[in-house]
Amino acid sequence: MAGLQLTNLTKRFGTTAAVYDFSLDVHDGELMCLLGPSGCGKTTTLRMIGGFITPDGGDILIEGHSVLALPPERRPTAMVFQRFNLWPHMTVTDNIAFGLRLRRLPAAAIHRKVGETLELVGLPHAAGKWPHQLSGGEQQRIAVARALVLEPKILLLDEPFSNLDARLRVRMREELKTLQRQVGITTVFVTHDQEEALTLADRIAVMNKGVMEQVDTPGVLYRRPQGLFVADFIGTMNLIQGRYHRDRGALVSGRLSVAGPGDWPDGATVTLAFRPEDVTVADGTAGIPAQVRRVVNLGHYLEVTVDSPGVGTIKVFTDGQQPMTEGQHVHIHFRRLLVYAEGTSPAEIDKPRLTHLDTAGEAVERSSSV
Repeated sequence: MAGLQLTNLTKRFGTTAAVYDFSLDVHDGELMCLLGPSGCGKTTTLRMIGGFITPDGGDILIEGHSVLALPPERRPTAMVFQRFNLWPHMTVTDNIAFGLRLRRLPAAAIHRKVGETLELVGLPHAAGKWPHQLSGGEQQRIAVARALVLEPKILLLDEPFSNLDARLRVRMREELKTLQRQVGITTVFVTHDQEEALTLADRIAVMNKGVMEQVDTPGVLYRRPQGLFVADFIGTMNLIQGRYHRDRGALVSGRLSVAGPGDWPDGATVTLAFRPEDVTVADGTAGIPAQVRRVVNLGHYLEVTVDSPGVGTIKVFTDGQQPMTEGQHVHIHFRRLLVYAEGTSPAEIDKPRLTHLDTAGEAVERSSSV
């Protein structure tokens, strides 16, 4: 069941469409991430859901009812902003209780709800403190508590961890995921950080220039991006331009030829895309020749950059047990690659057969698949 439905949402600022014809169903109890670069329309979308921006077209339904006519304070939503916005002149208790007092709840009910919410976020000891006495992570949890105490149907989070240091961000992601699962609240989370989205989300909606590029689970987005924007934006992806040659049944790029599925027009422009972990590097003579240009030790794996003649620069992830040195001559093999051509869905080639060509286009070496 869709707890939140966005239907053909459009918002323009002057002649620029910040969000255009955007539709999305967020399931009941789901944690949905809106992911994209700065200026792609994700925060505008979130603010339209919360009622802080009025759309120029489309509709917003929560549990099947349109909320377009409702102001923010009457919508069944609560928003946590990028800046925590805790009132410095109020204690933690008063910050959390503020919205409940506006609703004119009895003092006993307010006291009980505030206490329960502080327990929920793990900060019962902070009730009498002032915001300046809290760490950044504690302030963020109080901001979330202030939203949850209102018992909204939809929780909206606008890059809530962007002001925290890297280590604290990781911890807060884990805490938020646990809390969201515990409460079971439908949540929409905006971020430009792909790692954050992949870690947190049940599903991710990738936005670009105000439109939806793809919405899917993190695993599907990573392994099978439907377009080049998502392929290049999610994770690290090697991209090589080429053309399809019908007479050879091959995708040719510089001095690299790949046996292709053969369902494109002759001469069609294609892009070969493959993840660094789908490439292996080995000594010996079999495979596509390359030279190690750079090695970065990232602890449990190495990020190796290699140059292959006529093919280009390729990033490879290898385990730290395999020694690599700059300038080393190696050969590369491929486990899997995707092929993108305009107007078609990506084609997936497992264990591709690759051939390294000489400058005249003749076969020199073939890469055995791994």
